[in-house]
Amino acid sequence: MKIDRSRKTLRVLAVVAAATAALAACSSQGGAQSQGGSAPAAGGDTSGSNLTFQMITHEQAGDTFWDKIRAGAQDAAKAHGITLNYSNNENGPEQATLVQNAIDAKVSGIAVTLSNADAVIPVAKKAADAGIPVVVFNQGITDYTKAGSKMYFGSDETLAGQTIGQKINQADPGGKTLCIIQAQGSVALEARCAGVKSGFANTENLQVNGADLPSVQQTIQSKLAEDPSITNIVTLGAPIALAAIQAQAASNNTAKVYTFDLNQDVAQAIKDGKIQFSVDQQPYVQGFMAVTALWLNITNGNDIGGGKPTLTGPSIVDSTNIDQILPYTKNNKR
Repeated sequence: MKIDRSRKTLRVLAVVAAATAALAACSSQGGAQSQGGSAPAAGGDTSGSNLTFQMITHEQAGDTFWDKIRAGAQDAAKAHGITLNYSNNENGPEQATLVQNAIDAKVSGIAVTLSNADAVIPVAKKAADAGIPVVVFNQGITDYTKAGSKMYFGSDETLAGQTIGQKINQADPGGKTLCIIQAQGSVALEARCAGVKSGFANTENLQVNGADLPSVQQTIQSKLAEDPSITNIVTLGAPIALAAIQAQAASNNTAKVYTFDLNQDVAQAIKDGKIQFSVDQQPYVQGFMAVTALWLNITNGNDIGGGKPTLTGPSIVDSTNIDQILPYTKNNKR
C-alpha cells in the first residue's frame, strides 16, 4: 500500500510539472518577478505578476534546511512573476502573528507550516475563511484541513522514522539507538523518533537545543560517554548530524550515524562513510510545490492531491545514489 501511494505521489508531481509548463507557455506576456517585488524581467511568464504570496515557517535560527525550502519557493515564484515574501518564527504565538500580518496585508495566498498547530491553525483558518487560499507544507500532515487548506506537501514523518528503525533493526538487532530531538515540542520531530522506536524498540530520546550547536555536540558527547551501549545515533536534521559526528569522534564512540534531511556536508559524509544514510523529505520540492499549488489554484482552479497529502518523502540517500545527488546539494536543490 505504501509503495502504491509513493507512485501516486510521483505521478501527481509529474502532472503538476506538466501543467505548470503548459500554463506558462500560454502566457503572451514577458517577465518574472523576484522575491521582494522587483520588476519583471523580459522573456518570462508573468501570469502571477499581480499576485503576492506570503510563506510563513517555524524556521529555527542557523538551520540550513530552510535554505532549500526558500530556494524552491523562489524558483517557483520567479517562474510566474509572483511576488514572494518570507517570514519565520519558531514560537507558536509569534508565528500566528505573522499569519495575521499576512491577512492584514491582503496577500493573494499563504503557504504555512504547522509545527505549532494549536497556535497557528485558528489564524490560518481565519485567512481561508476570508478568501485567502492557504497551502500547508512541511509540517501539519494530520492537521492541514483544520487550517482551511485543501493541500499539503511534505513527508510522512512517522513512516520516515519507521524506515530508519526497521533498517537499524535489520543491521543491529541487539543494539541500542539514541534519537536526538533538537526542538522541544515539535510534533513532527516527536513523530520521527516515535517512528524510529516503533521500528527498533530499544530507542532512547535525547533532547538538545538545536540553536546552539556547540551545546548539541557536548550533550551528545556526554551521553555517549555515559552510556557505551549506544550503537546507533539518529539525528533529525543535517546540522545535528554533523555535531553528532564530532561528538562521536571526541568520545571515541563507534556508533553508526543515521540522519533525517540533507545538506552538502551531510551528503559528503554519506559519501565518506561517516553517515550510513539520510532520510530526505526533499525540502526544495516542498517550497516549490507550495508556491506552485497556490498559483495553480488561483489561476486555474486546481487542487492537488485528491484530498490527500502529497508526499515529498521519505527519500533514502545512501551510498547507492549519493554520486548522483551530491552535486545538487551545492545549490540548495537537495
